[in-house]
Amino acid sequence: MPRISPVETTVTIELDGDQLQAREGEPVACAILANDQLIFSRSAKYHRPRGPFCMTGACAHCLMRVDGIPNVATCRVPVKAGMRLERQNALPDARIDLLRANDFVFRDWFNHHEFMAGWPIAEHVLLKIARQLSGLGVLPEKAAEHRQPAIIEEHELVVVGAGAAGLAAVRQLTTRGVPHVLFERDPHVGGRLTSGAEKGQPAPWNAPARVGAEVVGLFADDGKPFLAVVEQERLHLVFYQRLLLTVGGHAMLPTFPNNDLPGVMAGRAVSTLIRRHGVLPGKRVACVGELDEARSLAELVKGAGGEAIAIGAEVVRAHGLRSVNAVTVKPNEKLGCDIIATCGPPSPAFELARCAGAEVVWNPSSRCFEVVADNRGQTANPALFVAGEMRGPMSSSAAAEQGLAAADALAGAAR
Repeated sequence: MPRISPVETTVTIELDGDQLQAREGEPVACAILANDQLIFSRSAKYHRPRGPFCMTGACAHCLMRVDGIPNVATCRVPVKAGMRLERQNALPDARIDLLRANDFVFRDWFNHHEFMAGWPIAEHVLLKIARQLSGLGVLPEKAAEHRQPAIIEEHELVVVGAGAAGLAAVRQLTTRGVPHVLFERDPHVGGRLTSGAEKGQPAPWNAPARVGAEVVGLFADDGKPFLAVVEQERLHLVFYQRLLLTVGGHAMLPTFPNNDLPGVMAGRAVSTLIRRHGVLPGKRVACVGELDEARSLAELVKGAGGEAIAIGAEVVRAHGLRSVNAVTVKPNEKLGCDIIATCGPPSPAFELARCAGAEVVWNPSSRCFEVVADNRGQTANPALFVAGEMRGPMSSSAAAEQGLAAADALAGAAR
């Protein structure tokens, strides 16, 4: 999987004893893909091969053991010289895993909690074996470092998420002189403005933000709401009066046989690899799913030197033993490919909003749960506003408009 442009200065990292060259600071998952490696681990129970899917930390497909720590999302960890990476849940290794036999012996169903339950002696022995086979890696090599006490913060207005909606909102808040703080979990702002393949989206713009700060929970202390934010490996308890959430959504994995094979990736993950990291994850990419996004992604793939096929098609089945080597699309056409990029809107990330008191409902047309809000973005909790894809599928321009509307409402309330 070639890099689109050569890397002038590289560092060396180690994957299962093999030396790889990588760009310092890029995500570990990106570096591994750039070295033509698609298999990152094996699944816990059936030992099926796993490779990156979303590149946002929302799935468990890219977990690896990193420097002796198990279950690390490699799409969220930057490369450092001398890193030691190990694939998990395999014997002898993830590329040729003898324990993959689980997937063939128990093709239809296997619950290790009930397997041979009630059989004297056998149930105890098999339960111990099942725990070993179904675990998520061995414990870390050493104890975790001592954690520093949490930092307490208090803010009038907090914005979470620096994509199209969040950036539009904070630009408006700044113009209107409303004090605020913006948290973004990525090391940069922009969201899909800097990584998506969408046509006609606004040009990205910058805004002061606390990047690399991930909101991991929302709680209340004596009735006062606060966010749990991890920033530079330290916990911050951020109390607020009003909150604007613009955190987008999670990539959805369509249902079709073998949809968990390495090489099945979210369309936005592929565009992120190309636009942000300069890596083409496969030479022949099936850009399937929602037609407009698939067409835009196909142009991006072609511009990066790849071949785009099955543009906008509906997948019937993915093919391959250890990774994707072909796809069957409707009506019944089998095509060779390296990557199946599934294009379509994400599932709204409603979790924080629901914790804050927003109403969340199922939308049959979009087939996902969405946060309910009025045309200003205000939810059932008067202190909570939402904007962007948390409210359902929309373009980045529409998300920016919602961010502006929410900012105007919050600015008016601040007077």
